[in-house]
Amino acid sequence: MELFLQSIINSFIQGGFFALWAVGLVLVFGVMGVVNFAHGELVMVGAYTIWLLHSQYGMGYIPALGMAILLVLLIGLFMERFLFRPKREDPLGGLINSIGVLFILQVAALIVGGTGPAKQVAPPFSGTLIIEEIVRVPYQRLFSIAVCIAALSLLWFFLTKTKLGWSLRAVALDREAAALQGININRTSMIAIGVSGALAGLAGALMAPISNIYPHMGHNVIITAFIVTIVGGIGSLPGAVFASVLYAFLHTFITAYFSGTIATMSGLLIMVLVLIVKPTGIMGRRISE
Repeated sequence: MELFLQSIINSFIQGGFFALWAVGLVLVFGVMGVVNFAHGELVMVGAYTIWLLHSQYGMGYIPALGMAILLVLLIGLFMERFLFRPKREDPLGGLINSIGVLFILQVAALIVGGTGPAKQVAPPFSGTLIIEEIVRVPYQRLFSIAVCIAALSLLWFFLTKTKLGWSLRAVALDREAAALQGININRTSMIAIGVSGALAGLAGALMAPISNIYPHMGHNVIITAFIVTIVGGIGSLPGAVFASVLYAFLHTFITAYFSGTIATMSGLLIMVLVLIVKPTGIMGRRISE
């Protein structure tokens, strides 16, 4: 019973991270039509920024978190302006460029952190919330899930209640029609990848104190993000959030009772089944030409 309740709590926490990963990926694909394979490495950069500034140079965790968001946001803007925008009519070219960024960021992480064991960051919020001597939740994880919920709520407000958010959704639905209505596609694309980068940097910064940090940690991120995106429905932000929670429960419980490898294999199997039964995903929609 204790393991079951603990797994439920861990599932919600993990679901928050999965949602941050997937929503950023969906946003860039929906608005720009680019599959950003470097998205996992952007999360990794956020984690390394916390390790470098907070653990190595003693900067406070919250300011370091802000720096991680800013740095990854700037990397995203650079990618949009110099790598994705020139390849706007060539999605394959944009994908290849993102793979190049993936390797560059991995090498940069090796230069900054060196080789050896994975880096670790001491949790800035020490202590554990104990519920009825059964469920134990570290305050660091509570802080992480609270920030994830706040970030996703702000994103929902931005997309549904602001003009810039409406322009993002309009471009995602039909880029040509949005351009004819006077929406600046270049500015909208920069906003999309800026928001995506900020979410990736935030996710990495929140993960840093509760997970190992290493140059290839982005691999797990991108695999999970793709599973969640496809299951939820490509281009559907609500679908990405729903699938994130669903996959987090599946992954957490299978990991707890079996192993992480079986959990990942199960996620891939579910993705294949969804593609067979409902190719548009749980909340995706078919677009007729």
